[in-house]
Amino acid sequence: MKIRKLLSLLSVFLLSLAIAVSCTPSPQTGSTGSSATAGAPIQLGFSAWPGWFPWQIAQEEKLFEANNVKVDLKWFDGYLDSINALTAGQLDANSQTLNDTISSVAAGADLVVVLVNDNSTGNDKIIVREGINSIADLQGKTVAVEEGTVDHFLLLLGLKKAGLSPDDVKIQPLETGAAAAAFVAEQIDAVGVFAPFTSKALERPGSKELFSSKDFPGAIPDHLVVSRKLIDERPQDVQALVNTWFATLGFMESNAGESLKILTKRAGVTAEEYKEYDAGTQVFSIEENLKAFQPGNDMTSLPYAAEEISKFLVEVGMVKEKPDVSKIFDDKFVKAYANK
Repeated sequence: MKIRKLLSLLSVFLLSLAIAVSCTPSPQTGSTGSSATAGAPIQLGFSAWPGWFPWQIAQEEKLFEANNVKVDLKWFDGYLDSINALTAGQLDANSQTLNDTISSVAAGADLVVVLVNDNSTGNDKIIVREGINSIADLQGKTVAVEEGTVDHFLLLLGLKKAGLSPDDVKIQPLETGAAAAAFVAEQIDAVGVFAPFTSKALERPGSKELFSSKDFPGAIPDHLVVSRKLIDERPQDVQALVNTWFATLGFMESNAGESLKILTKRAGVTAEEYKEYDAGTQVFSIEENLKAFQPGNDMTSLPYAAEEISKFLVEVGMVKEKPDVSKIFDDKFVKAYANK
């Protein structure tokens, strides 16, 4: 969902407190700044990812109002900016990955996952030039990736699976859009990107997908994440956000044509392209949400995934110490919706 930055070090967190986060709002965006004060609009951030675009439908179809919650929906051109904004208290809620949430918690943020929007099931890809036919072939090659994103994480997962380390490749840190452009310009050998930048990268003649998030089920879940302050002070509004999400999914099912127009406009792609992205994103139903929050022994269980991701982040040096992830999930809001 722009994707999704693993805030790797404490310095990033501290820096985010000192800088003003720049973002480009959607035409309907309200004022800047956030407040958990009763009655103030919830500041909700989202960025370019198929599983998060439905928030635009919620806004345009006035589904927030229908569920009795005031929301300033804020569009971010840069995904990292949205995470920094939530960490710095400039947002009350944000759409982000589990990896990024764990990294922020490791840096001292007090955040809570209250809803699973989706799992990436192919929309995060490692795309390579002609002549690279296996992960082993990446050894010594230059791979561009937005450093700290989940596509960086995906690259490391693939390398580890093939018995390679990050030192076996030349990682060139570039913003995701710039990385895709550099790959198309034949300046690098491979690139880690997410939809819709996957389409751009594949414009390079002879290029192909080497592996994707489909090969690592449950590794990249995407969520509605809120500050604990919002839960403590305005739990009814957190519930309304969750209710709005499922109302939006219901609207999309009943109004497919109108929904597609809104989604493609927000994504800046054609209907055909969007349908391809949609196939690589598993949007979670209420039943899938309830199941995901339960303990389990594989990556489809959020508590299990959080432990595994935490260990991995420490192993690759993206966080210094494994954070306490025992309090980052709160399923009472999806349970309340299910019991309605």
